[in-house]
Amino acid sequence: MRSKLQQAGLVFTGLCAGVLISLNFSANADKSPLAPLPVEELRNLADVFNAIKQGYVEPVEDKKLITHAISGMLSNLDPHSAYLDAEAFKELQVGTQGEFGGLGIEVGSEDGFVKVISPIEDTPAFRAGIKAGDLIIKLDDTSVKGMPLNDAVKRMRGKPKTTIVLTIARKGENKPIVVTLTREVIKVQSVKSKLVEPGFGYVRVVQFQEQTAASLVQHLDKLVKQGEMKGLVLDLRNDPGGLLHGAVGVSAAFLPPKALVVSTDGRADDSKRKYLATPEDYLRGSRDDYIRNVPASIKTVPMVVLVNGGSASASEIVAGALQDHKRAVVMGTQSFGKGSVQTILPLNSNAAIKLTTARYFTPNGRSIQAKGIVPDIVVEETPGGASRDRLREADLDRHLGNGKELEAPKPAEATPMPPKKDGAPKGKDKDKPKDEAEEVKPPFELAGKDDYQLAQAVNLLKGLQILQNNAK
Repeated sequence: MRSKLQQAGLVFTGLCAGVLISLNFSANADKSPLAPLPVEELRNLADVFNAIKQGYVEPVEDKKLITHAISGMLSNLDPHSAYLDAEAFKELQVGTQGEFGGLGIEVGSEDGFVKVISPIEDTPAFRAGIKAGDLIIKLDDTSVKGMPLNDAVKRMRGKPKTTIVLTIARKGENKPIVVTLTREVIKVQSVKSKLVEPGFGYVRVVQFQEQTAASLVQHLDKLVKQGEMKGLVLDLRNDPGGLLHGAVGVSAAFLPPKALVVSTDGRADDSKRKYLATPEDYLRGSRDDYIRNVPASIKTVPMVVLVNGGSASASEIVAGALQDHKRAVVMGTQSFGKGSVQTILPLNSNAAIKLTTARYFTPNGRSIQAKGIVPDIVVEETPGGASRDRLREADLDRHLGNGKELEAPKPAEATPMPPKKDGAPKGKDKDKPKDEAEEVKPPFELAGKDDYQLAQAVNLLKGLQILQNNAK
């Protein structure tokens, strides 16, 4: 039997080598020469494969074993590389269009569990009080310890009106929190806007999707038609990111034509790119250059960009570009720090792999990865100077390092905004009755009446408006 096992192992090694040669050839055609294959390691893989086939307590399909091997290779690289089976690949494509069935949570992996990066506003998870940093330890009766992230996401998504029970571990809580959520069709409205007060506009980008930049232009036009713009707040708080060309388009709405928005750098030649505020870099599948319709006043109106620990990826690209070009003042708290590029590589089986292939750099050459965007003016979420603890890229297991930053002028040191003297006191409410102190508060509403950061952004814009008028 052992000789048969060894013989089968050699056959499997040859098969693996053939597949790797094929994949490597297609990925590296017209590039660098092929690297030698690790024959000994492939033999080990074949030995494990055949040991499972011959001796595992129950029969296991070849497809399942190979799929798990691929998934393990990718998931152990970094938190964002993953294997996408046909269903997950389809869901990814649907999600970029802004509609899918599920709970409304952006998640990552941590210590073998699923960790909440950010709940999406006005979704079942958000309304139930799920918080960034929550650790999901069970889905229904199934422990998620060691479960691949894609499998966990697949379990949380599903048909609308079906329920799922989440068991959550939360920092500061002595026992797990059990929440029953009902799935909904998650329709993410990519852009929202309003006049905060006459002359001062507010635009929020919730997530970067296919039509985000085009929708932004429509909202800006609507604001300008309501009267002369004296200041504009671009809110990127809790924006988990999305499509790169959407970020380039949003940046192009405020920057001069051909301005550098972001650059990428990786090992492959096609991962070394510069993205400019040009139609070639922000249009995809469309001939209508919507940026031409941006009202002229938007290019020069004083701007504040709001960010926090939930601002990630594409939102960090926009904040970094506007900060480096000195087009806007960035205010809030340090962003998430996801500065890596994931490339979707389709496979022949209608599946795909999501592979980290490069890092993002701001126009001045600053690496975003595991560092994020540091605001020009630090403003915490409350007048007392407090902000909730948030999970960041640097907190994730196996996160990619910052890499070698390019030599570039450093931004000015962030200036903290002094807390309000008559605001809420710092620390715990020691004098309150226990029941009152532990009362669960409703989810915080961005751009609501208690949005302290937005109020400070508008105050800054009013000050900039006074300075601008005095300079005339």
